[in-house]
Amino acid sequence: MEHTELNGLAQHAVDLKHNGRNCCQAVVEALAKQEGIQSELLSLMTAGFGVGMGNMEATCGSLVGANMIAGLKTQGRGTIMKSRQLSETFQKKCGAITCKILKGNDTGTVLCPCDDCVRNAVLSYAEVLGL
Repeated sequence: MEHTELNGLAQHAVDLKHNGRNCCQAVVEALAKQEGIQSELLSLMTAGFGVGMGNMEATCGSLVGANMIAGLKTQGRGTIMKSRQLSETFQKKCGAITCKILKGNDTGTVLCPCDDCVRNAVLSYAEVLGL
């Protein structure tokens, strides 16, 4: 996938977030469509993964969504290694993987706004799994 197309896909995920999806849902929906994965139930399955699973204490929903699609793409083979690579790549881009830290709840310094987390989850997925 060309750089321009990849940026368009990442922006599509951000647009989905601005149209009622949580971070996880936005990433899952954009990547599922790109990968040709049927997504009828995916939005419902990912509803609880926004805002670090609802309390900001857990992994960013955007990264969770990228990992979910990675599992579908790899059909569960080698997914743990891909998940690790996704987490490492996302952390390099965003500065952390935990929602609370990304949003600067304890420090007052936002490391990565939600839109950028969504964008970086898509870009990390493309880097690790290819599109």
